[in-house]
Amino acid sequence: MTVDSSAASEPRRSAAGKAGTTGSKTGTKRTTRTTSRSTTRTTTRSSTRTSAEPELVQLLTPEGKRVKNAEYDAYVAGITPEELRGLYRDMVLTRRFDAEATALQRQGELGLWASLLGQEAAQIGSGRATREDDYVFPTYREHGVAWCRGVDPTNLLGMFRGVNHGGWDPNSNNFHLYTIVIGAQTLHATGYAMGIAKDGADSAVIAYFGDGASSQGDVAESFTFSAVYNAPVVFFCQNNQWAISEPTEKQTRVPLYQRAQGFGFPGVRVDGNDVLACLAVTRWALERARSGEGPTLVEAYTYRMGAHTTSDDPTRYRGDEERLAWEAKDPILRLRRYLEASNHADDGFFTELEAESEALGRRVREAVRAMPDPDKFAIFENVYADGHALVDEERAQFAAYQASFADVEGV
Repeated sequence: MTVDSSAASEPRRSAAGKAGTTGSKTGTKRTTRTTSRSTTRTTTRSSTRTSAEPELVQLLTPEGKRVKNAEYDAYVAGITPEELRGLYRDMVLTRRFDAEATALQRQGELGLWASLLGQEAAQIGSGRATREDDYVFPTYREHGVAWCRGVDPTNLLGMFRGVNHGGWDPNSNNFHLYTIVIGAQTLHATGYAMGIAKDGADSAVIAYFGDGASSQGDVAESFTFSAVYNAPVVFFCQNNQWAISEPTEKQTRVPLYQRAQGFGFPGVRVDGNDVLACLAVTRWALERARSGEGPTLVEAYTYRMGAHTTSDDPTRYRGDEERLAWEAKDPILRLRRYLEASNHADDGFFTELEAESEALGRRVREAVRAMPDPDKFAIFENVYADGHALVDEERAQFAAYQASFADVEGV
């Protein structure tokens, strides 16, 4: 299957950091905010609603051409050809894993799957920007970030196969459990960030959520607490344009990154299909958090090329022309073009990677089908510290139900 184009310090200081220079796809205002530790200047000018591409931080064009950016070039200035190939490998293998999981769901091996197709650059770029001692709070779609944090991809599938509750040791990789409740993880991340700040650590926290989750009260509360307590947290919003079937225009009247201004911290919009830009912007935001300058909102402007989950049919609410336009901005193809044009990768690299991706697909299939069924009665254990009459009654009823199948089979 070809997947390369279709992975004890000083107390914290309260200070406002610099914001990125970005713009609006829709709405009637564009705001550029430049801040420093001593001054804040906000400039607002009216603009008309246009269909032009939004202004955002971009280092690689869709054609794979490197463009300069005075603010963020420094954060990827030392990147080597080997590291660039590593970013490409991460994205290809993450897409291969995601495609295999989608196929397994279609074959009845998984109950549900939330695909990241099209969002590989946002996840790999931001994931590779984290340090080992940083802590990550994901939603349920951050398969690429999990890959970057060293989580075995097969561990992500148990919950979707229905053999466990989606558990792994989050402290092993500083990668929290997948969060199904929309937006709840931003509160968890804010509290954790406030805690490590009190501990005097110089690590940072990053919380992932989608454009739809930005409408949740939990996210607004997280913004408030993180700003007031100067928490070292980066809010990374993957704006993939659709909250299931609701477009971003139904979620906000201003670009999402501008919401941070009302809470007192900077926001920046980055090209979410540009892995270099995502890496650079997230490094900046995390360094800002570690140095005691508080939270940042990063809006990765990307696109969900597939369905929201495998229970969704995106053809009912969006047209093919939109999808085709975004496929032309494919994050993997973009980096491949740059690697080839820069002579940073040859045919041997791509051929070897293709074989590696197929091996990953086989491993995932075999691992899922080998997952043992859970003990049917385990659900009744550890509900209470001691025995409980109601649980005992329910266990007995379930045992009788299970036994009824054995009686039928024996006839």
